[in-house]
Amino acid sequence: MQKAVIFDMDGVIVDNHNYHVKAWKEFCAIKNIPFDEQEFRTKYFGKNNHDILTGLLTKDISEEEVIHLGEAKEELYRKIYQPYIKPVEGLKKIIKSLKITNISLAVATSARKPNLDFIVNSLQIEPYFDALVDASMVQNSKPDPEIFLKAAYQLGVEPQDCVVFEDSVSGINAAKAAGMRVVALLTTHNRNELPDASLFVKDFTDESLPDFLKIKL
Repeated sequence: MQKAVIFDMDGVIVDNHNYHVKAWKEFCAIKNIPFDEQEFRTKYFGKNNHDILTGLLTKDISEEEVIHLGEAKEELYRKIYQPYIKPVEGLKKIIKSLKITNISLAVATSARKPNLDFIVNSLQIEPYFDALVDASMVQNSKPDPEIFLKAAYQLGVEPQDCVVFEDSVSGINAAKAAGMRVVALLTTHNRNELPDASLFVKDFTDESLPDFLKIKL
């Protein structure tokens, strides 16, 4: 029985992938790091800052340097994206309908807290969520299921009673490994690029969603 819905953030709540790429491009220009956009999109999509930075840089760097450089890049991203930020089509209507139906809601994102706060505060959706889980709250990144299990625990529900909205290969695999049903958004991948999911939708206006979630819009 569905008792909770968990949302990934990047590519689900907001369609922001291109703005992250723009931020990485500008960051690399500032730091004199070689950057090929096509190679970057192919090689680093869905990776965290640690994996991206250790891949882009030709020298070994400490974890402290990774955090410092990652924060600089994320500041650029927020500055670039701020004028354009908007929710994925139909998001607010869906979360309002879920809350009316007494479904618990969470965000579970591989982003760190400043980016999570930036998104939920800019979109004014923080009050709808009962739990907000970011990368700093888990030890293992997706496709490990830890972040979704953490969200379910904070909501006080069993994993099998959760539905997850995801857009990435690692995220879908993480949610499935947690024993949750998955709705895959086709914001950043084509359907044939993604693992199997319970449902595939373009955005939150898809006509199949109300029946799947057992809500009225």
